[in-house]
Amino acid sequence: MAQDYLQNVKTALQKTWPQNKTVNLVFHGHSVPSGYFRTPDVQTLSAYPQLVLKALKAKYPNAVINVIVTAIGGENAVQGAARFRKTVLNHQPDVLFIDYALNDRRVGLEKAKAAWEKMIRQALKKKIKVVLLTPSPDISGAWDQPDNELAQHAAQIRALAEKYHTGLVDSYAIFSAQKDVKPLMAQSNHPNEKGHQLIADGILQWFF
Repeated sequence: MAQDYLQNVKTALQKTWPQNKTVNLVFHGHSVPSGYFRTPDVQTLSAYPQLVLKALKAKYPNAVINVIVTAIGGENAVQGAARFRKTVLNHQPDVLFIDYALNDRRVGLEKAKAAWEKMIRQALKKKIKVVLLTPSPDISGAWDQPDNELAQHAAQIRALAEKYHTGLVDSYAIFSAQKDVKPLMAQSNHPNEKGHQLIADGILQWFF
């Protein structure tokens, strides 16, 4: 259950000084968690990592929370896995969010799966809680059709979450459920703040 997976983290967030500790939330991925809206414009405070922080601080006012964004615009999971140990694990995440599928179309399902599994295994070995994200839309193509690349990557990520018993935020399903996604997009492949809020809401279900 979503409510149980992060129970230890939620308990830590509820503690007050001097029993509390800093909780590190690390967001690894591409341009979406990086905060790119209409490229090259970066709206850091309107991107889902900061929207999550704002909501968590409202719920847990005594918590010390670090939101650390290791995402790089334009990057795919193969590249993200190559630098994972040095630039992600070094931050000692309490919770790690991985969001790469939008760009993994460039490397294909097989290479993407290997890269995601490498990151997941390394994180779980360190006792880090992992939450996987399926892709947000790219409305330049038929993104919501069952056989398109984004749908295939989304299905693969769901399977990985089940295999490794990680958390899952199904951004693809969340956007697919909307009547019209255009008002949620800053450009064809980047959500605007309303779109980011949908992703943030999906993440927050694991904390509330």
